[in-house]
Amino acid sequence: MALILNREEVMSVLTMRDTIDAVEQAFRDLAEGKADMPVRPTIRVPDPPGVINVMPAYLATMGALGMKLVSGYPQNPSKFDMPTIQATILYSDCRTGRLLAIMEGGYITAVRTGAASGVATKYMARKESASVGILGSGIQAVTQLEAVCAVRKIKSVKVYSPTAAHREDFAKRMASRLGVDVAPVDAAEKAVRGLDIVIAASSSKQPILKGEWLAPGAHVNGIGSHTTDARELDEAAVKRSRVIVDSMEAALREAGDLLMPMADGAIGKEHIVGELGEVVLGRKAGREGADEITLFKSQGLAIEDVCTAKVVYERAKAQGKGTELSL
Repeated sequence: MALILNREEVMSVLTMRDTIDAVEQAFRDLAEGKADMPVRPTIRVPDPPGVINVMPAYLATMGALGMKLVSGYPQNPSKFDMPTIQATILYSDCRTGRLLAIMEGGYITAVRTGAASGVATKYMARKESASVGILGSGIQAVTQLEAVCAVRKIKSVKVYSPTAAHREDFAKRMASRLGVDVAPVDAAEKAVRGLDIVIAASSSKQPILKGEWLAPGAHVNGIGSHTTDARELDEAAVKRSRVIVDSMEAALREAGDLLMPMADGAIGKEHIVGELGEVVLGRKAGREGADEITLFKSQGLAIEDVCTAKVVYERAKAQGKGTELSL
């Protein structure tokens, strides 16, 4: 018997705080060599353009085993009235290999991505950080802000989206949900300049965050771009920052924000200080000074999906959620 969990059931049992705790442990496992996570294979579909990834992982300390099948089709919202990201997670018993659950993975993807930035913010942003700027207003922006507010005492937020209605709606929803002041702004610069924490969570393939806008001591979470041909941050933003990545292997294979400046000779591989797991373990410093600009570049890892799936499965079983199906 496998437990089938739809999106609403996943949402009903998963909290950001639990996800941050699980993701932090997953990065600890990865840095300690207690995780098995093969490089995700990618299938590219030309028409309509899209990608499909298979993302398996095993976490020894947590006893979590599973895989995610995830696709990204940029034309889905406009052509089919569907989300860009479609995902399903298979969660298995690591002792026997038996399939325990099949769960909707789109919401998990959004929450675990936010949680990874929450962990990075916990270790890299200045303790007194109180203001946030967000570039983007989609589901990723929602969970990013929720995670940052879980690890820092945020007082004010500015959000920019090129569509006025989207940024205004985001501001109203998040102010009500989080109890902080959220203001929509009509230019990307206004959501960056002078702010303590900046979140790049857009779908842009061209830089929308300029390094000259970043205040001394700012922390940046770059999560929107995750392919070699896309970048949200300009060259100056990367050069000015102390760079930490979720995975060195993934970043050097997929992160256009870093690969493009490398190709232009602006930075070298050594500009990447280390991985988030090393920061969590204290092997590398997330920040070395109050005025240092820090950047967490996230590609998204299978360990994040699988550890979150474990949380969802255990909470759902305890609360009697989902539908048992014999396969």
